[in-house]
Amino acid sequence: MIYKTIVTFFIFTGMLVAQEKTYHKAHYENDVLKEEGWMKFELKTDYWKFYHSNGKIASKGHYKNNIQDSYWYFYQENGKKEKEGHFVLGLKNKWWIFYGENGKIIRKSQYKNNQIDGYCFQYKSNKIFKIEKYVQNKKIKEWTDLDKFEEENNLRDLL
Repeated sequence: MIYKTIVTFFIFTGMLVAQEKTYHKAHYENDVLKEEGWMKFELKTDYWKFYHSNGKIASKGHYKNNIQDSYWYFYQENGKKEKEGHFVLGLKNKWWIFYGENGKIIRKSQYKNNQIDGYCFQYKSNKIFKIEKYVQNKKIKEWTDLDKFEEENNLRDLL
């Protein structure tokens, strides 16, 4: 009898847990889709998409327990990419790429815990024109001569 009660409990509990993950959608007042994604125990989880009020995608990426996680993409209202990069526990980490209004790369920066920490490459006409090095959001060095940059730095730091 105890065995049957335990099995029934686990089956019932498993059904409750399975039912907790639901697909969520919300709309703007004009009925345009605003956001959509998975919820579990009332927390955002897994893959989500957010939209501008004009219906174009604003951002997409993963959540873990209501916190941005993994790789995310962000878009301008015209549909062109604005930025993309890694989140770890809701904070920018690793490499982030930023785009101009024309959709071309204008900057690539290394982040650690939401601060620029490492190298920052500035682009003009699809070419690097300046490299900066940061420690905890403070610029400590700048190069406009790429050969000099390569001489002075360990390129393994770029990985």
